[in-house]
Amino acid sequence: MNINLIVIGKTDQLAIRTLIADYENRIKHFAKFSIIEIPDVKVSKKTSVKEQKRLEAEQLEKYIDKSHITILLDEKGKEYTSKQFAQLLQKKMNTGIKTLNFIIGGPFGFDERFYDAKYPKIAFSKMTFSHQMIRIFVTEQIYRGFAILNNLPYHHN
Repeated sequence: MNINLIVIGKTDQLAIRTLIADYENRIKHFAKFSIIEIPDVKVSKKTSVKEQKRLEAEQLEKYIDKSHITILLDEKGKEYTSKQFAQLLQKKMNTGIKTLNFIIGGPFGFDERFYDAKYPKIAFSKMTFSHQMIRIFVTEQIYRGFAILNNLPYHHN
């Protein structure tokens, strides 16, 4: 299975990039994993939030195929324990899908068309995290999920 983490903007902090790269390398023992960074859309002070989300959606849609399973990382999503998240990964793998996308939207969230498409949503917390930090959390939890599924000592009960 291919797993994509699709994000708006680049990670500019070296410490964050280093942590993400560590988990990225660990995940690659279990699945093909890619982080797809979509450049920030060019906006001006006059650009509305709605317009910015629309422009971001146009860019995100280039990486989503109907044959993919796509999950939005969204504050309104369902919260999972690490074990439940591992079970979610297993369930998706059992379907035989080739590509699983996790998407982190832009600074204002997702365009309505993403909600209208009824993509499943996952929330990592009720708290708000920077778009830089959530990338670490997602990659770590994907690795942790595979560690749980493979009975590795990384996850402690």
